[in-house]
Amino acid sequence: MAARADGRTWVDGVRPYVERGPLAAFALGVSSGFPYAMIASTLTSRLAQDGIDKKTVTAFSLAFLVYNLKFLWAWVVDGVRLPVLGRWGQRVSWLLFAGVLVIAAIANLALVDPRTSIAATATAAILVGVAGSTFDVVIDAYRIEILEPRQLGVGSGMSQYGWRIGSAGAGGLALVLAARVGWEAAYLATAALALPAMIAGLVIGEPRRHRDPVERRGPGDALAAIWRPFVQFFARPGALVVLAFILIHKIGDTLGQLVLRLLLDDLGFSNDEIALYDVGVGFWAYLIGIFIGGALYARLGLKRSVLLSLVLMAVSNASFALLAAAGHSNAGLAGAMVFENIASGIGGVTVVAYFSALCDLRFTAAQYALISAAASIVGRVVTGTTAGALVERMGYVHFYLLTTVIALPGVLLFWWMSRSGLVDRSVGSAGTEGPGDARDGATP
Repeated sequence: MAARADGRTWVDGVRPYVERGPLAAFALGVSSGFPYAMIASTLTSRLAQDGIDKKTVTAFSLAFLVYNLKFLWAWVVDGVRLPVLGRWGQRVSWLLFAGVLVIAAIANLALVDPRTSIAATATAAILVGVAGSTFDVVIDAYRIEILEPRQLGVGSGMSQYGWRIGSAGAGGLALVLAARVGWEAAYLATAALALPAMIAGLVIGEPRRHRDPVERRGPGDALAAIWRPFVQFFARPGALVVLAFILIHKIGDTLGQLVLRLLLDDLGFSNDEIALYDVGVGFWAYLIGIFIGGALYARLGLKRSVLLSLVLMAVSNASFALLAAAGHSNAGLAGAMVFENIASGIGGVTVVAYFSALCDLRFTAAQYALISAAASIVGRVVTGTTAGALVERMGYVHFYLLTTVIALPGVLLFWWMSRSGLVDRSVGSAGTEGPGDARDGATP
Protein backbone atom coordinates (compact mmCIF):
# COMPACT_ATOMS: atom_id res chain seq x y z
CA MET A 1 0.00 0.00 0.00
CA ALA A 2 1.44 3.36 -1.03
CA ALA A 3 2.55 5.56 1.83
CA ARG A 4 3.47 9.23 1.93
CA ALA A 5 6.75 10.56 3.27
CA ASP A 6 5.15 11.04 6.70
CA GLY A 7 4.17 7.37 6.80
CA ARG A 8 0.43 7.97 6.30
CA THR A 9 -1.50 6.01 3.66
CA TRP A 10 -4.68 6.91 1.80
CA VAL A 11 -6.57 4.75 4.31
CA ASP A 12 -5.39 7.05 7.09
CA GLY A 13 -6.78 9.99 5.10
CA VAL A 14 -10.19 8.36 4.70
CA ARG A 15 -10.52 6.92 8.21
CA PRO A 16 -11.66 10.16 9.91
CA TYR A 17 -14.66 10.34 7.54
CA VAL A 18 -16.00 6.90 8.55
CA GLU A 19 -15.86 7.34 12.32
CA ARG A 20 -19.17 7.35 14.21
CA GLY A 21 -19.26 11.09 14.86
CA PRO A 22 -18.69 12.32 11.28
CA LEU A 23 -21.07 9.68 9.87
CA ALA A 24 -23.75 10.84 12.30
CA ALA A 25 -23.00 14.44 11.25
CA PHE A 26 -23.77 13.43 7.66
CA ALA A 27 -27.16 12.02 8.67
CA LEU A 28 -27.88 15.15 10.70
CA GLY A 29 -27.02 17.30 7.69
CA VAL A 30 -29.45 15.43 5.44
CA SER A 31 -32.33 16.10 7.84
CA SER A 32 -31.26 19.70 8.40
CA GLY A 33 -31.24 20.56 4.71
CA PHE A 34 -34.61 19.32 3.54
CA PRO A 35 -37.10 21.57 5.43
CA TYR A 36 -35.37 24.63 3.99
CA ALA A 37 -35.77 23.21 0.48
CA MET A 38 -39.47 22.62 1.07
CA ILE A 39 -40.17 26.34 1.54
CA ALA A 40 -37.58 27.51 -0.98
CA SER A 41 -37.51 26.58 -4.67
CA THR A 42 -39.86 23.61 -4.18
CA LEU A 43 -42.68 25.75 -2.78
CA THR A 44 -41.96 28.39 -5.44
CA SER A 45 -42.44 25.75 -8.16
CA ARG A 46 -45.65 24.51 -6.57
CA LEU A 47 -47.14 28.00 -6.28
CA ALA A 48 -46.16 28.89 -9.85
CA GLN A 49 -47.68 25.68 -11.21
CA ASP A 50 -50.86 26.40 -9.27
CA GLY A 51 -51.14 29.76 -11.04
CA ILE A 52 -50.25 32.02 -8.10
CA ASP A 53 -49.00 35.46 -9.24
CA LYS A 54 -45.28 36.28 -9.01
CA LYS A 55 -45.70 39.03 -6.41
CA THR A 56 -47.37 36.62 -4.01
CA VAL A 57 -44.85 33.88 -4.74
CA THR A 58 -41.87 36.09 -3.90
CA ALA A 59 -43.56 37.29 -0.70
CA PHE A 60 -43.22 33.73 0.62
CA SER A 61 -39.50 34.38 1.03
CA LEU A 62 -40.45 36.04 4.33
CA ALA A 63 -40.79 32.51 5.74
CA PHE A 64 -36.98 32.31 5.67
CA LEU A 65 -36.74 35.12 8.23
CA VAL A 66 -37.73 32.57 10.86
CA TYR A 67 -34.31 30.95 10.42
CA ASN A 68 -32.63 34.26 11.32
CA LEU A 69 -34.73 34.55 14.49
CA LYS A 70 -34.11 31.05 15.85
CA PHE A 71 -31.69 32.33 18.50
CA LEU A 72 -34.70 33.89 20.27
CA TRP A 73 -36.01 30.48 21.33
CA ALA A 74 -32.83 28.37 21.07
CA TRP A 75 -32.37 28.69 24.84
CA VAL A 76 -35.42 26.43 25.23
CA VAL A 77 -33.49 23.55 23.64
CA ASP A 78 -30.69 24.05 26.18
CA GLY A 79 -32.76 24.85 29.24
CA VAL A 80 -36.11 23.02 29.10
CA ARG A 81 -36.39 19.32 29.84
CA LEU A 82 -39.16 17.59 27.89
CA PRO A 83 -41.58 15.39 29.86
CA VAL A 84 -41.62 11.67 28.99
CA LEU A 85 -39.11 12.02 26.14
CA GLY A 86 -36.62 13.54 28.57
CA ARG A 87 -35.56 10.09 29.71
CA TRP A 88 -33.64 9.78 26.41
CA GLY A 89 -31.47 12.73 27.42
CA GLN A 90 -31.69 16.47 26.72
CA ARG A 91 -30.31 16.42 23.16
CA VAL A 92 -31.84 13.15 21.93
CA SER A 93 -35.28 13.97 23.33
CA TRP A 94 -35.31 17.34 21.58
CA LEU A 95 -34.00 15.74 18.39
CA LEU A 96 -36.97 13.34 18.38
CA PHE A 97 -39.48 16.03 19.34
CA ALA A 98 -38.28 18.55 16.74
CA GLY A 99 -38.17 15.81 14.09
CA VAL A 100 -41.83 14.98 14.76
CA LEU A 101 -42.67 18.71 14.56
CA VAL A 102 -41.01 18.93 11.14
CA ILE A 103 -42.86 15.87 9.84
CA ALA A 104 -46.17 17.32 11.07
CA ALA A 105 -45.42 20.75 9.58
CA ILE A 106 -44.48 19.27 6.19
CA ALA A 107 -47.64 17.13 6.24
CA ASN A 108 -49.71 20.23 7.00
CA LEU A 109 -48.12 22.09 4.09
CA ALA A 110 -48.82 19.10 1.86
CA LEU A 111 -52.52 19.13 2.67
CA VAL A 112 -53.25 22.85 2.13
CA ASP A 113 -54.33 24.02 -1.32
CA PRO A 114 -52.78 27.34 -2.44
CA ARG A 115 -55.52 27.80 -5.03
CA THR A 116 -58.24 27.92 -2.40
CA SER A 117 -56.43 29.56 0.53
CA ILE A 118 -53.17 31.38 0.07
CA ALA A 119 -53.33 32.53 3.72
CA ALA A 120 -53.45 28.95 4.96
CA THR A 121 -50.51 28.11 2.69
CA ALA A 122 -48.50 31.05 4.05
CA THR A 123 -49.24 29.96 7.62
CA ALA A 124 -48.21 26.40 6.79
CA ALA A 125 -44.95 27.63 5.24
CA ILE A 126 -44.15 29.71 8.34
CA LEU A 127 -44.84 26.68 10.54
CA VAL A 128 -42.38 24.67 8.45
CA GLY A 129 -39.87 27.47 8.97
CA VAL A 130 -40.41 27.43 12.75
CA ALA A 131 -40.19 23.64 12.98
CA GLY A 132 -37.26 23.45 10.55
CA SER A 133 -35.25 26.17 12.29
CA THR A 134 -35.89 24.52 15.68
CA PHE A 135 -34.72 21.22 14.19
CA ASP A 136 -31.64 23.12 12.99
CA VAL A 137 -30.93 24.39 16.50
CA VAL A 138 -31.07 20.88 17.96
CA ILE A 139 -29.10 19.33 15.09
CA ASP A 140 -26.30 21.91 15.32
CA ALA A 141 -25.99 21.46 19.09
CA TYR A 142 -26.04 17.67 18.80
CA ARG A 143 -23.46 17.71 15.98
CA ILE A 144 -21.05 19.90 17.92
CA GLU A 145 -21.37 17.82 21.08
CA ILE A 146 -20.96 14.37 19.50
CA LEU A 147 -17.82 15.46 17.64
CA GLU A 148 -14.50 15.57 19.46
CA PRO A 149 -12.44 18.74 18.97
CA ARG A 150 -10.17 16.87 16.54
CA GLN A 151 -13.24 15.94 14.45
CA LEU A 152 -14.81 19.40 14.07
CA GLY A 153 -13.28 19.97 10.62
CA VAL A 154 -14.20 16.58 9.14
CA GLY A 155 -17.54 16.57 10.97
CA SER A 156 -18.44 20.01 9.62
CA GLY A 157 -17.58 18.77 6.13
CA MET A 158 -19.75 15.68 6.48
CA SER A 159 -22.60 17.82 7.79
CA GLN A 160 -22.26 20.11 4.76
CA TYR A 161 -22.29 17.07 2.48
CA GLY A 162 -25.51 15.92 4.11
CA TRP A 163 -27.12 19.36 4.00
CA ARG A 164 -26.42 19.78 0.29
CA ILE A 165 -27.65 16.28 -0.54
CA GLY A 166 -30.71 16.62 1.70
CA SER A 167 -31.81 19.94 0.24
CA ALA A 168 -31.10 18.99 -3.39
CA GLY A 169 -32.52 15.50 -2.94
CA ALA A 170 -35.70 16.75 -1.31
CA GLY A 171 -36.25 19.35 -4.01
CA GLY A 172 -35.59 16.89 -6.83
CA LEU A 173 -37.68 14.12 -5.28
CA ALA A 174 -40.61 16.49 -4.73
CA LEU A 175 -40.55 17.68 -8.35
CA VAL A 176 -40.38 14.13 -9.73
CA LEU A 177 -43.18 12.84 -7.51
CA ALA A 178 -45.36 15.93 -8.02
CA ALA A 179 -45.38 15.31 -11.78
CA ARG A 180 -46.64 11.77 -11.20
CA VAL A 181 -48.71 11.61 -8.02
CA GLY A 182 -49.35 15.26 -7.12
CA TRP A 183 -47.88 17.76 -4.70
CA GLU A 184 -49.62 16.35 -1.62
CA ALA A 185 -48.02 12.91 -1.97
CA ALA A 186 -44.69 14.51 -2.94
CA TYR A 187 -44.50 16.58 0.24
CA LEU A 188 -45.60 13.66 2.42
CA ALA A 189 -42.85 11.48 0.92
CA THR A 190 -40.11 14.03 1.54
CA ALA A 191 -41.13 14.27 5.22
CA ALA A 192 -39.32 10.96 5.68
CA LEU A 193 -36.01 12.86 5.35
CA ALA A 194 -36.44 13.92 8.98
CA LEU A 195 -35.73 10.33 9.98
CA PRO A 196 -31.93 10.14 9.41
CA ALA A 197 -31.25 12.64 12.23
CA MET A 198 -33.75 10.98 14.55
CA ILE A 199 -32.25 7.54 13.89
CA ALA A 200 -28.71 8.90 14.36
CA GLY A 201 -29.77 10.27 17.75
CA LEU A 202 -31.17 6.91 18.84
CA VAL A 203 -28.07 5.04 17.64
CA ILE A 204 -25.41 7.44 18.98
CA GLY A 205 -27.31 8.39 22.13
CA GLU A 206 -26.80 11.41 24.35
CA PRO A 207 -23.49 13.19 23.66
CA ARG A 208 -20.83 12.56 26.28
CA ARG A 209 -19.71 16.18 25.91
CA HIS A 210 -23.16 17.63 26.70
CA ARG A 211 -23.24 19.81 29.81
CA ASP A 212 -26.42 21.00 31.51
CA PRO A 213 -26.37 24.81 31.76
CA VAL A 214 -28.26 25.04 35.07
CA GLU A 215 -29.94 22.84 37.61
CA ARG A 216 -33.58 23.46 36.75
CA ARG A 217 -35.05 23.96 40.21
CA GLY A 218 -37.36 26.92 39.75
CA PRO A 219 -38.37 30.01 37.72
CA GLY A 220 -35.03 31.70 38.40
CA ASP A 221 -33.15 28.86 36.76
CA ALA A 222 -35.51 28.98 33.80
CA LEU A 223 -34.78 32.70 33.35
CA ALA A 224 -31.06 32.02 33.68
CA ALA A 225 -31.30 29.64 30.73
CA ILE A 226 -32.37 32.63 28.60
CA TRP A 227 -29.67 35.15 29.42
CA ARG A 228 -26.66 33.11 30.55
CA PRO A 229 -25.65 31.86 27.04
CA PHE A 230 -25.37 35.42 25.76
CA VAL A 231 -23.73 36.82 28.89
CA GLN A 232 -21.13 34.03 28.82
CA PHE A 233 -20.33 34.66 25.16
CA PHE A 234 -20.02 38.44 25.42
CA ALA A 235 -18.03 38.27 28.66
CA ARG A 236 -15.10 36.73 26.78
CA PRO A 237 -12.17 39.02 25.89
CA GLY A 238 -12.57 40.33 22.35
CA ALA A 239 -16.13 39.04 22.00
CA LEU A 240 -17.29 42.14 20.12
CA VAL A 241 -14.46 41.77 17.60
CA VAL A 242 -15.38 38.12 17.05
CA LEU A 243 -19.01 39.14 16.58
CA ALA A 244 -17.94 41.79 14.06
CA PHE A 245 -16.13 39.10 12.07
CA ILE A 246 -19.18 36.83 12.18
CA LEU A 247 -21.37 39.68 10.92
CA ILE A 248 -19.20 40.83 8.00
CA HIS A 249 -17.31 37.79 6.75
CA LYS A 250 -19.96 36.74 4.19
CA ILE A 251 -21.37 40.08 3.02
CA GLY A 252 -19.44 40.09 -0.26
CA ASP A 253 -20.32 36.48 -1.05
CA THR A 254 -24.01 36.97 -0.20
CA LEU A 255 -24.16 40.17 -2.23
CA GLY A 256 -22.72 38.41 -5.29
CA GLN A 257 -24.92 35.34 -5.07
CA LEU A 258 -28.13 37.33 -4.78
CA VAL A 259 -27.89 38.69 -8.33
CA LEU A 260 -26.20 35.69 -9.96
CA ARG A 261 -29.33 34.48 -11.73
CA LEU A 262 -29.99 38.03 -12.98
CA LEU A 263 -26.48 38.09 -14.45
CA LEU A 264 -26.97 34.76 -16.18
CA ASP A 265 -30.33 35.82 -17.59
CA ASP A 266 -28.93 39.11 -18.90
CA LEU A 267 -26.00 37.28 -20.51
CA GLY A 268 -28.50 35.15 -22.43
CA PHE A 269 -27.92 31.76 -20.81
CA SER A 270 -30.81 29.35 -21.35
CA ASN A 271 -32.54 27.48 -18.54
CA ASP A 272 -30.83 24.28 -19.67
CA GLU A 273 -27.41 25.94 -19.52
CA ILE A 274 -28.13 27.39 -16.08
CA ALA A 275 -29.34 24.01 -14.83
CA LEU A 276 -26.24 22.27 -16.19
CA TYR A 277 -23.58 24.69 -14.93
CA ASP A 278 -25.13 26.42 -11.91
CA VAL A 279 -27.03 23.46 -10.47
CA GLY A 280 -25.19 20.44 -11.91
CA VAL A 281 -21.54 21.49 -12.13
CA GLY A 282 -21.91 23.75 -9.09
CA PHE A 283 -23.31 20.91 -6.97
CA TRP A 284 -20.38 18.57 -7.63
CA ALA A 285 -17.82 21.36 -7.32
CA TYR A 286 -19.24 22.22 -3.91
CA LEU A 287 -18.91 18.62 -2.74
CA ILE A 288 -15.30 18.56 -3.97
CA GLY A 289 -14.68 21.81 -2.09
CA ILE A 290 -16.03 20.25 1.11
CA PHE A 291 -13.56 17.36 0.81
CA ILE A 292 -10.69 19.78 0.12
CA GLY A 293 -11.77 21.88 3.08
CA GLY A 294 -11.58 18.90 5.42
CA ALA A 295 -8.09 18.05 4.15
CA LEU A 296 -6.90 21.67 4.50
CA TYR A 297 -8.28 21.94 8.03
CA ALA A 298 -6.46 18.76 9.04
CA ARG A 299 -3.22 19.80 7.34
CA LEU A 300 -3.08 23.55 8.07
CA GLY A 301 -5.01 23.85 11.32
CA LEU A 302 -7.88 26.18 12.11
CA LYS A 303 -6.36 29.64 11.65
CA ARG A 304 -4.55 29.13 8.36
CA SER A 305 -7.34 27.08 6.76
CA VAL A 306 -10.00 29.66 7.66
CA LEU A 307 -7.84 32.52 6.36
CA LEU A 308 -7.18 30.67 3.10
CA SER A 309 -10.88 29.93 2.62
CA LEU A 310 -11.79 33.59 3.20
CA VAL A 311 -9.28 34.69 0.56
CA LEU A 312 -10.60 32.12 -1.93
CA MET A 313 -14.22 33.13 -1.35
CA ALA A 314 -13.34 36.79 -1.87
CA VAL A 315 -11.41 36.15 -5.08
CA SER A 316 -14.12 33.82 -6.41
CA ASN A 317 -16.46 36.82 -6.73
CA ALA A 318 -14.01 38.37 -9.20
CA SER A 319 -14.51 35.35 -11.49
CA PHE A 320 -18.05 36.56 -12.14
CA ALA A 321 -16.69 39.98 -13.07
CA LEU A 322 -14.60 38.21 -15.71
CA LEU A 323 -17.67 36.29 -16.88
CA ALA A 324 -19.69 39.51 -17.13
CA ALA A 325 -16.90 41.10 -19.18
CA ALA A 326 -16.57 38.06 -21.46
CA GLY A 327 -20.31 37.76 -22.14
CA HIS A 328 -22.11 34.54 -23.00
CA SER A 329 -19.47 31.82 -22.59
CA ASN A 330 -20.23 28.28 -21.45
CA ALA A 331 -16.57 27.69 -20.64
CA GLY A 332 -16.46 30.92 -18.65
CA LEU A 333 -19.62 30.01 -16.74
CA ALA A 334 -18.30 26.52 -15.99
CA GLY A 335 -15.01 27.94 -14.72
CA ALA A 336 -16.69 30.56 -12.55
CA MET A 337 -19.12 28.03 -11.04
CA VAL A 338 -16.34 25.53 -10.31
CA PHE A 339 -14.16 28.17 -8.64
CA GLU A 340 -16.99 29.74 -6.63
CA ASN A 341 -18.45 26.45 -5.39
CA ILE A 342 -15.11 24.88 -4.49
CA ALA A 343 -14.24 28.02 -2.53
CA SER A 344 -17.65 27.98 -0.81
CA GLY A 345 -17.27 24.28 0.00
CA ILE A 346 -13.88 24.88 1.61
CA GLY A 347 -15.31 27.78 3.62
CA GLY A 348 -18.32 25.69 4.58
CA VAL A 349 -15.95 23.33 6.40
CA THR A 350 -13.33 25.62 7.90
CA VAL A 351 -15.51 28.56 8.93
CA VAL A 352 -18.27 26.30 10.30
CA ALA A 353 -15.63 24.39 12.29
CA TYR A 354 -14.43 27.67 13.82
CA PHE A 355 -17.95 28.83 14.62
CA SER A 356 -18.68 25.43 16.20
CA ALA A 357 -15.53 25.67 18.33
CA LEU A 358 -16.67 29.07 19.67
CA CYS A 359 -19.48 27.48 21.66
CA ASP A 360 -19.52 26.73 25.38
CA LEU A 361 -20.76 23.16 25.87
CA ARG A 362 -23.27 24.34 28.49
CA PHE A 363 -25.00 26.59 25.94
CA THR A 364 -24.28 24.95 22.58
CA ALA A 365 -27.77 25.32 21.11
CA ALA A 366 -28.30 28.97 22.06
CA GLN A 367 -24.79 30.17 21.18
CA TYR A 368 -24.53 28.42 17.82
CA ALA A 369 -28.02 29.66 16.89
CA LEU A 370 -26.86 33.21 17.65
CA ILE A 371 -23.65 32.73 15.63
CA SER A 372 -25.33 31.17 12.60
CA ALA A 373 -28.09 33.79 12.56
CA ALA A 374 -25.58 36.63 12.84
CA ALA A 375 -23.49 35.13 10.03
CA SER A 376 -26.29 35.61 7.51
CA ILE A 377 -28.65 38.31 8.70
CA VAL A 378 -26.49 41.35 7.84
CA GLY A 379 -25.70 40.03 4.39
CA ARG A 380 -29.36 39.34 3.66
CA VAL A 381 -30.54 42.75 4.85
CA VAL A 382 -27.79 44.66 3.04
CA THR A 383 -28.07 42.70 -0.19
CA GLY A 384 -31.84 42.72 -0.24
CA THR A 385 -31.93 46.51 -0.04
CA THR A 386 -28.95 47.51 -2.19
CA ALA A 387 -27.93 44.80 -4.70
CA GLY A 388 -30.36 45.65 -7.48
CA ALA A 389 -29.68 49.39 -7.30
CA LEU A 390 -25.91 48.82 -7.36
CA VAL A 391 -26.12 46.65 -10.47
CA GLU A 392 -28.24 49.23 -12.27
CA ARG A 393 -25.83 52.01 -11.29
CA MET A 394 -22.44 50.42 -12.05
CA GLY A 395 -23.08 47.33 -14.19
CA TYR A 396 -22.18 43.72 -13.46
CA VAL A 397 -18.40 43.95 -13.96
CA HIS A 398 -17.86 46.72 -11.43
CA PHE A 399 -20.52 45.27 -9.13
CA TYR A 400 -18.69 41.94 -8.79
CA LEU A 401 -15.36 43.70 -8.36
CA LEU A 402 -17.04 45.68 -5.56
CA THR A 403 -18.18 42.45 -3.88
CA THR A 404 -14.56 41.29 -3.89
CA VAL A 405 -13.46 44.53 -2.21
CA ILE A 406 -16.31 44.30 0.32
CA ALA A 407 -15.07 40.84 1.33
CA LEU A 408 -11.59 42.14 2.20
CA PRO A 409 -12.44 43.63 5.65
CA GLY A 410 -13.49 40.17 6.84
CA VAL A 411 -10.24 38.67 5.53
CA LEU A 412 -8.10 41.37 7.15
CA LEU A 413 -10.00 41.20 10.44
CA PHE A 414 -9.49 37.45 10.72
CA TRP A 415 -5.80 37.87 9.83
CA TRP A 416 -5.46 40.37 12.69
CA MET A 417 -7.39 38.07 15.05
CA SER A 418 -4.97 35.25 14.20
CA ARG A 419 -1.85 37.38 14.65
CA SER A 420 -3.06 38.85 17.95
CA GLY A 421 -4.03 35.47 19.41
CA LEU A 422 -7.72 36.37 19.59
CA VAL A 423 -8.78 33.37 17.50
CA ASP A 424 -7.20 30.99 20.02
CA ARG A 425 -8.60 32.89 23.00
CA SER A 426 -12.10 33.00 21.51
CA VAL A 427 -12.46 29.21 21.25
CA GLY A 428 -14.89 27.79 23.81
CA SER A 429 -15.04 24.43 25.53
CA ALA A 430 -16.57 22.85 22.40
CA GLY A 431 -13.20 23.30 20.72
CA THR A 432 -11.02 22.10 23.57
CA GLU A 433 -12.83 19.58 25.76
CA GLY A 434 -12.09 16.03 24.64
CA PRO A 435 -9.43 14.39 22.46
CA GLY A 436 -7.53 16.87 20.31
CA ASP A 437 -7.87 20.62 20.09
CA ALA A 438 -9.83 22.46 17.38
CA ARG A 439 -7.17 25.15 17.30
CA ASP A 440 -4.67 22.57 16.05
CA GLY A 441 -7.09 21.11 13.49
CA ALA A 442 -4.94 18.10 12.72
CA THR A 443 -6.17 14.67 13.67
CA PRO A 444 -3.73 12.46 15.58
